[in-house]
Amino acid sequence: MRRTTTSKAREKDTRDKIELGDLIVKAGLRYEKRALILGALIELARRLKYDEGERTRLIAIGAEAFSNDGD
Repeated sequence: MRRTTTSKAREKDTRDKIELGDLIVKAGLRYEKRALILGALIELARRLKYDEGERTRLIAIGAEAFSNDGD
């Protein structure tokens, strides 16, 4: 039983990482340096702690991008 739980947890972790990678590609950052992407994400995390308006603005941008997937 424990082995199955561990296996399922690994599968979920792998799926999550693949989905996050897909977001990087969708954002047009596939060929950027990893350090730049990580730096941008760290900066974003810092900003989101203090600026709810920025969070709302970025959610709207992302939602629009997802809704345009069918185009």
